Amino acid sequence: MGTASAIPTKTRNHAAIVLKIYDRTVLFDCGEGTQKQIMEAQVSPMKIDDIYITHLHGDHILGLPGIIQSLAFRGRTRPLNIYGPVGIANLIEHIKNLGYFAISYELNVHEIMDDDVVIYQQNNFLIRAMKMKHTVTNYAYKVEEIKQPKFLRPKAIELGVPPGPLFGKLQAGESVVVDGKTIFPEQVLGPPRIGVKLVYSGDTIPQENMIYFAKDVNVLIHEATFSEEFRDKALENGHTIAKDAALIAKNANVEQLILTHLSNRYTTSEVLEEEAKEIFEKTVYAEDMMTVIVENNKEVKIIKK
Repeated sequence: MGTASAIPTKTRNHAAIVLKIYDRTVLFDCGEGTQKQIMEAQVSPMKIDDIYITHLHGDHILGLPGIIQSLAFRGRTRPLNIYGPVGIANLIEHIKNLGYFAISYELNVHEIMDDDVVIYQQNNFLIRAMKMKHTVTNYAYKVEEIKQPKFLRPKAIELGVPPGPLFGKLQAGESVVVDGKTIFPEQVLGPPRIGVKLVYSGDTIPQENMIYFAKDVNVLIHEATFSEEFRDKALENGHTIAKDAALIAKNANVEQLILTHLSNRYTTSEVLEEEAKEIFEKTVYAEDMMTVIVENNKEVKIIKK
């Protein structure tokens, strides 16, 4: 939804990424103008379940008042979950009292306290947060799909388990008893399966922690605000240059690197993308409204507007 850094441009909005995974739609960061970008992308803001804020700089949060108020105007009734660093709860309280409107739904705010922690989990996926290093507290987020082992139906039948509810219990990891004999899940389940994994860095200087955090992920979305020419400026302001993001991707053995958070000093991202590709070929610089499709055991598909 947005790929610019501090100051938006005519072609790049402030930071925001919409992720659709299974039955949930989540938003990572919410810069100014995000709700308009969401409408242009034909994503219903009413379907957003959770918002994950990396840090409390304006270019990552100034879209929150608009979305929160618009959801109320649209008559939302189901809860909205917002996650972020310490201070996000106080920010949301101020937003709730900004202007004249009434919130028709519950806002559940979760402040992240730990350096590395799972903050959301359901049967199909989990979301982990890890603290990185910026000029203010910043968290990177990792989405990990949970793939259940393949159920070996012929093996279960061979062991005497009749098709039906007992199959479901075994698939869920429960032991069952058939004719006085206990059948254990590991007897009828295949090896563990690796699901899709994605990491979004937020704003950060290059971190060894990120190599660990992004190890073997399908997609790493990493900030690259500047090119090599402005390395010192990048570090001074808590940012990463494209080459260093590429080195992280290479060392982490990621499948696809997507760079974002472009400084407004650039009219094109070409120089940053070229510098990164010298180190890690599977690099693309993000554009607003770019779609990324990630499916297990398939090549990452990138569709530019």
